[in-house]
Amino acid sequence: MIDYKNPKLILDSSSTKDGKISWKSPSNIALVKYWGKHGVQLPRNPSISLTLDEAYTETHLEYSTQKNKNVDIDLDFYFEGQPNEPFAEKIRKFLLRITDIFPFIKQLKFTIKSHNSFPHSSGIASSASSMSALALCLCSLESNIFGTLKDDTEFRNKASYISRLGSGSACRSIYPHASVWGQTSDAENSSDLFGIAYGKNIHPIFHDFHDDILIVNQGEKSVSSRAGHALMEGNAYATPRYNQARQRLQRLLLAMEEGDLEVFGNITENEALTLHALMMTSNPSYILMKPNSLEMIQRIRAFRQETQQPIYFTLDAGPNIHLLYPHSIYEQVNPFIEEQLIPLCENNKVIRDKVGLGPLQL
Repeated sequence: MIDYKNPKLILDSSSTKDGKISWKSPSNIALVKYWGKHGVQLPRNPSISLTLDEAYTETHLEYSTQKNKNVDIDLDFYFEGQPNEPFAEKIRKFLLRITDIFPFIKQLKFTIKSHNSFPHSSGIASSASSMSALALCLCSLESNIFGTLKDDTEFRNKASYISRLGSGSACRSIYPHASVWGQTSDAENSSDLFGIAYGKNIHPIFHDFHDDILIVNQGEKSVSSRAGHALMEGNAYATPRYNQARQRLQRLLLAMEEGDLEVFGNITENEALTLHALMMTSNPSYILMKPNSLEMIQRIRAFRQETQQPIYFTLDAGPNIHLLYPHSIYEQVNPFIEEQLIPLCENNKVIRDKVGLGPLQL
């Protein structure tokens, strides 16, 4: 069992200089879904995701020696250029929870400025990109001051571990192309404690795979992902679902290694619908899809049947459709996207994304 608690990470305040660290970290889209957790942000089943490129969070962390000794966490937080106290309070609670890992947090004053390239809380994993970006900043801060975490694998594992404590799905955003999170015999070195890189194991066709995020609705979700995970504890279908996810992961990993797009698409679409079925069978039940979500799904399936093009969909915990297809068919499918899908988006909003290379220090 990994334990990152380190009481030795204490600053010499007399010699600590002010500084700034910035990271850009992407969101990710889960193919086999993580839905249901236990303990401290531990998954009930393993999952795999594709790392995105254009849907990201930029986080700028400024730090200086804390002067206010009356607070545990001295933090000013700005989201999209404006002070945001609800977000700031969430970040304070998160930082307070990890002071046994980073004791120096209580010695510093932080100013954190964060912004997303996509709408917040609309089914794109904003917590994944934002918490992974913050975790990367904190690990860089430790590395810069204490000279630790010089090995890239060590750095990423710890950043993924810290990300997980803030948001489960965030631990998968640390790696390029694809990541597996959750212990499984089907992925070597996999763990419930952090995600692992899986991009080198998959067929190259997935390295530039498209994910066009069709924004059906940009509003706040009626039920948060945190609440949705909690409702799995009373869901009658929870146990068979976790077994199903493990079986599907095994089949999907093989399909992604071989580049079998038909099996990939079949499992990915069924996983998306299963996720939303679990919401509908929770108590209380809830529905996050919108009428245009269903209309898009029908049109995508009809187009695929008519053209035999390998174009598929998935959804995260929200109404927006993620349209997945290989780069090689972009010219063939783009007119369909422009003419039949984008008019169903709110204000014609679409994020043209693709599988990316992971976080970048700015």
